[in-house]
Amino acid sequence: MSLKVNVCGVEFKNPIIAASGTFGFGKEFADYIDLDKLGGISSKGLTLHKNLGNKGIRIYETASGIMNSIGLQNPGIEYFIKEELPFLEKKTQ
Repeated sequence: MSLKVNVCGVEFKNPIIAASGTFGFGKEFADYIDLDKLGGISSKGLTLHKNLGNKGIRIYETASGIMNSIGLQNPGIEYFIKEELPFLEKKTQ
């Protein structure tokens, strides 16, 4: 049985796509799950230049959950292309 889906002309082998942000760039979870079984990975957000994110308290626990204000912490696009993208490209072959 095929679980393939097509989203705007992009075909995925199944509809299971790891969530943006919480899944990092994918490599971080490779020791915990078989990434090849996912339909795709929606990586965390990137900015042109490295961004350290917000200063001060970034995660706050409340009675009904957790609030966060991380502030798009990321290594920048050049780092992503050089260090993270080659790993993801291997996963698509």
